[in-house]
Amino acid sequence: MIKIAQAALAVEKEPLLHPFGFKGGSLSELWQTVVGLQSESGHTAIGLGIQSVLWSDPGVFFSAAEQTGNEHMLAITHHALAQTRGAAFSTPLELSHSLRASALAYGREVTGRAELRETFALNALVPLDHAAWLLYARETGREHYDAMLPETYRELLSYRNAELGLTPVVGYGQSLDEIRGLLDQGYFVLKIKIGSDPDKDGDPDKMLAWDMQRLTEIHALAAERTTLYTDSGRVLYYLDANGRYDTMDRLLRFLDHADSIGALARIVLLEEPFPEENKTPVHAAPVRVTADESVHGVEDALERIALGYRAITLKPIAKTLSVALEVAQAALTRGVPCLCADLTVNPWMLDWNKNLAARLAPLPGLKVGILESNGHQNYAHWERMQGYHPEGWAPWTQSAGGVYTLGDDFYARSGGSFGRSPHYEAVLAEVWS
Repeated sequence: MIKIAQAALAVEKEPLLHPFGFKGGSLSELWQTVVGLQSESGHTAIGLGIQSVLWSDPGVFFSAAEQTGNEHMLAITHHALAQTRGAAFSTPLELSHSLRASALAYGREVTGRAELRETFALNALVPLDHAAWLLYARETGREHYDAMLPETYRELLSYRNAELGLTPVVGYGQSLDEIRGLLDQGYFVLKIKIGSDPDKDGDPDKMLAWDMQRLTEIHALAAERTTLYTDSGRVLYYLDANGRYDTMDRLLRFLDHADSIGALARIVLLEEPFPEENKTPVHAAPVRVTADESVHGVEDALERIALGYRAITLKPIAKTLSVALEVAQAALTRGVPCLCADLTVNPWMLDWNKNLAARLAPLPGLKVGILESNGHQNYAHWERMQGYHPEGWAPWTQSAGGVYTLGDDFYARSGGSFGRSPHYEAVLAEVWS
């Protein structure tokens, strides 16, 4: 058993280059949480998290100021950290299970929202979970990603991608010139945010019209582009509705439009079309629908699979590695493919995400695995943050032609995930108690 003797929490606020729009709103900054854990045996580990209030619960985001929502999420992390002091665990999965219900209950209390989404609490637990996995690795002498994984998950995650396609995000406010620039750089899967509220009046028909026009414009730019990384040889679209559609009829109207302009066959994924509470089956959708925010654990994953969802999006950097592993096992053992998506994470957390993405087989229609990453597009100080990564300038951290080339060194060094960051250690040095 690993007993936690000390725990500490700090936060850094990172501004964005421009408002980042999705889910009908936009972010101006992202709070980076830094958790330190020390065991009774003297081992220490630092874990990171990125708070995304708009992604994890739009109700919180729109009900208060952006800073207030961040303060509420940070309060949940504080609460969970207080519970870990003096606690003992045999694996991080065990610690994770012991904290989830309490974190959600406390989150509902502190926000005053009885309907607070579980994703909000999981987002708050990420830095603690990250630190727990690294502490576990140091305590057990397993400072390599494959060795750190419990044996039951290793065979499921035994694929080794030599390359990973970097999937950039196309937000509401991105200009056509900027999108053309992404295509010129060689990106072959575009993650396109749909579900915009152009007049901020909640009119679903206006949203649908905006989405149709947006897809038409993007497809006109990408239609004739070619790539070596897809089965069709064409650029593909990964559409992210973030739960903005209300009915299957409206969704099918959008997809009928995609078909009419020749874009339907390009849609490799359509993510989270409906709000979490909307349990409409999606079997009728002529594209592969994937679940993201609506999956907080194994039960949710199985429910979505039964509703016709044919892929699951994993987010160890947004809903904890512990949840991601359990969900991956439930999906992959049932023949449902998984992928890793981003939360506009910092460079070190990007490689934490990359470790899992690299071990997942490519989605149907793709010749390589993919990983969404949009931090380089959105942070005002991305290059400075790259220096916080213990191996921030290693070859695998840089993409070229829309691809990360991993190589043996990436796997041998676990993407730098077990290194020490002087920057984050200095941040915590002032708050250790």
